[in-house]
Order: sequence, then C-alpha cells, then structure tokens
Amino acid sequence: MSKAAVRLIAVAVVTAAAMTAAPAATAAQSAPAAATSTTSDPFYTYGDSTPLSAFAPGTVLKTRTLQYHLLGISTPLKAVQLLYRTTDAQGRPAANVTTVVRSPTGDRSKAVSYQSFYDSLNPEDGPSRAIAGDVTLGGLIPNVEAVFLAPLLTQGYDVVIPDTEGQQAHFAAGPEYGTNTLDSIRAATKSPQTGLNSATAFGLMGYSGGSIATNWAAALAPSYAPDVQRKLVGYAEGGLLVDPAHNLKYVDGSLAWSGVIPMAVIGVSRSYGIDLKSYLNGYGLEVYKELEHGSIVDAIGRYPGLTWKKMAKSQYADPNSIPTFVEAMNKINLGSAGTPAIPGFIAQGDAGFLEGTFGNRRGIGTGDGVMVSGDVRALARQYCATGNSAVRYSQYELLSHTGAAVAWAPAALGWLGDRFAGRPAPSDCGRIAPGNSLAPEEPTSRS
Repeated sequence: MSKAAVRLIAVAVVTAAAMTAAPAATAAQSAPAAATSTTSDPFYTYGDSTPLSAFAPGTVLKTRTLQYHLLGISTPLKAVQLLYRTTDAQGRPAANVTTVVRSPTGDRSKAVSYQSFYDSLNPEDGPSRAIAGDVTLGGLIPNVEAVFLAPLLTQGYDVVIPDTEGQQAHFAAGPEYGTNTLDSIRAATKSPQTGLNSATAFGLMGYSGGSIATNWAAALAPSYAPDVQRKLVGYAEGGLLVDPAHNLKYVDGSLAWSGVIPMAVIGVSRSYGIDLKSYLNGYGLEVYKELEHGSIVDAIGRYPGLTWKKMAKSQYADPNSIPTFVEAMNKINLGSAGTPAIPGFIAQGDAGFLEGTFGNRRGIGTGDGVMVSGDVRALARQYCATGNSAVRYSQYELLSHTGAAVAWAPAALGWLGDRFAGRPAPSDCGRIAPGNSLAPEEPTSRS
C-alpha cells in the first residue's frame, strides 16, 4: 500500500464521524500561524494595563455573543464566548477563551463541560474559532464534535467548550488542559450572559485529547479549584492518555498514529519552554518544521512507520537519554497526579491493530492504536486503591480508538445523566484487570 493511500485511510478513520454531520471536504487549510500568535481577532487579546496576575483565575476579561457556526456556516444557535484568566503549564497567568452554548430546553441547573479532541499545534484550530466561523483543516474536528454536542443540548444540558490547549496550542500539556477547563467553568458561572451560576451542577466529558483535559480537571479540582469541585457530579472519558512516555513507544512504527511522536516533541518543547531540536537529526528537523503549526489531521497517516530513532541523532536513540524531555514527560503523567474526588466513567478500546498499530512491548502491551490500555487500567485501579471506589471501567476488546468513541458516547451520556439525577455511582473496583507501572520515567545514559 502506498504512503498516500495509508494517509488517506488514516484521515478517513479520524474524520468518519463528521460524515454524519457535514461534508468535511468543504473545509480548507489556513496558512500556518506563529505559535506565539493568538489570532487576528482582537477578542483573543488581553491588552489592558492591569496585569493578568492581578486577577483571580476564572475572572472574565471579555464577553461576546455570536451565532454558532458549522463549517463556517451560521446556524440559529447562539453562543457566548468569554476571554478569561487562567494558568498555563508553567504556572504563569494566561488568558484563554471558552464558549457557552445554551440548551433550548434547559433550565440552567445543569451543564456539561465538553472538552474537544481538536489536538493541534496551531492556535487557530481551537473550538472557539470554529464556532465563531473560522474554517481550517485542523478545525474540522470541532465541527465533527457537533454529533456529541447535539444530544447534550437536546437533553437540557447547557454546554461549555473550553479551548483546552490555551492560546499557544500547548498540545498534550495535561496540567494546563486541566486548569483551562476548571477556570472555564469558573468564568462561565460568573458571566451574567451565560445564565449559569454558582448553583449550576457540572459534569465533565471528553474523548481522546478531550479525555486528557477531562481527567486532569477532575484530578486537579480538589486542590486548584475547590469551588468548582463542589459543582462537579462526575467525569466521563474515553481513549485516555495516561503515561505519554509509554504512548510514544506504543505508536513507534505505527502506520497511522506515528505522527503523534513529532507532535509530542513539539508540544512538550513549547509547553515547558525547552528546546528539543538540538537532539534531532536532519530528517527529524524536517518533520518538526512540517508539523510545527499542524494538527492531528496533518499528522495522522502522514509518516507511516515513523520511529523515534528515525528522527533522533544516533546518540539520543533512547529518548530517556534527554533529561529535560524525561522531566517534562513526567509532569504530564496522570499516574503522578491526584485522585479525583468525584465518580468517573473511563472507557478504552484495545484493538489497535485495526488502525495499524501492532505494538505489544513488555511493560506497555496493547492499546486502541494510540492509547495504551494497560496504562488506563492501571490508572483506574490506582483510583480505586487511593480512596475513590466510584470508578466504572469499560474496555472494548474489539474496538480501536475511533470505533470505541462510537460505543463510549451514548454510554457516557447515560452515565452522566444518572449522576445528575443523584443515583448511586457504579463501581468496577475489584474487577479491573492489572495494568502497567505508572512510575515516573528515569533518565538513562546516552547510547
């Protein structure tokens, strides 16, 4: 099979859900934007003389109301967008944007914070920009997700959609995903235009990249945002990234998902202010440049069979030989974060061979094509062992990453509905199979 054919099949897998909602072929890729640029839209820029550090996290800085767009086409649905103060991966004050969509049938008593799986290194691909009418190739994914949002709105949930990666597109920086999500909820309940308030109950929901934000928000809420913690009824997620160091080894050589390797290198470099380009060979630098402002739609299937070794200088054939990289990867390992204090529903596919990932390394095992099943099981068991028995875990043995999303979505909606209704949360603790070690990675000597 040709490289072009592999990529077309892989992109089709990722965007298949979109075909039920809108013709994705109408979208066009925008010109690359600098990673430090927010957008030409002045709404995204905080330029007042008062420093951001003077505001409490979740403070609303700007507000606007506009029509909700699908693939650049205006719909009758209105959305409220908020620029708010939050905290980035390095603990610095930052400004970010979230979108609130009111349910036509809701009473403002319940809302779902939906975390998008837009997975991009380009700030222009964020869900708020797609909702505002911008059309980019990477922005296809937030349009795809209308199929997840529609059932929430029709069932009376108001929906809050944060740009989880922030305005610098800090891809895979889980702790920042979490703070952006929690401060988005704060902002949404403080703005009179949204209709939400301190009495509104919230659920967290996200798949794949959205599950990163969902789980980190649930884990950070007790310490970072106890005021938000009191509003949360539970979190529902699927296709979860737990230990990124394991994931890079799992997708090494994959036909479709190996493009995640350079995306992770770029994301970690940007999020934590480290320069990893000096460790890459000529080919690695070429790939880095190609994806520096790209999205998962650019990367998936584009580099079939890509491995870390093909990108790195020979003396750095083991990524653990780069101490700064190891340090950053450990910061985004959910196994080292706290245990959520709310009920959780975690789902995971395990048929990664269907999407061209055949890895089964010792200590890592199998997965859904991009996420490692053993890591997800280990995290669920860890939560059970550290005081949270309200964990439901479902592993779809015959479904890959994309297929598992189709099974997860209705199950997640039903599970969240039970939490809002106050029904006791089910537990799979004691029935979850053993997983992998989630211990921090250790630096190794150069080969």
